[in-house]
Amino acid sequence: MGHHEHDHTADAREGNRRALALVLALTASFTVVEIIGGIVTGSLALLADAGHMLSDNLSLGVALFAAWLAGRPATPERSFGYRRAEILAALANGVTLVAISVWVFVEAYARLSEPTEVLGGPMLAVATLGLLVNAAGAAILYRSGGESLNVEGALRHVLADALGSVGAMAAAATIILTGWRYADP
Repeated sequence: MGHHEHDHTADAREGNRRALALVLALTASFTVVEIIGGIVTGSLALLADAGHMLSDNLSLGVALFAAWLAGRPATPERSFGYRRAEILAALANGVTLVAISVWVFVEAYARLSEPTEVLGGPMLAVATLGLLVNAAGAAILYRSGGESLNVEGALRHVLADALGSVGAMAAAATIILTGWRYADP
């Protein structure tokens, strides 16, 4: 009987790439929905969450590219292959998350001086759908993550966006129940 060699690391990387591609398709589709929802409802919370999801899309694209690059074989010049690309992608995810957080803060501060009418019901519907999309994306990434820093970074990014959806849901509920427009500055 012959011995069958099987590269489990390559299988894991392929699984990571598939998971990242699926989550990218899911979040990219919902980003469009959330931008439209934010404009129609007048919700800065939804627009901020859409901006965060846009950063998710960019980060997931970088993570997907890094996962592909990391799967390339080593060369004489690159004896460790391209595996460091995944570490750099994880760093890029973290930096992007900080930049989006600063943008949201600046936008919210500016809007506090002039609160606008926000449609709470549709806002709540879009934010709830966003939470479901992020939960699905997080589940996909969690199941495929293994020990990849790249997938772990993408997972944390999607989880942070899920918290943004929860915040938008809370703001929408506050607007619906009290009419307090400062809930979504």
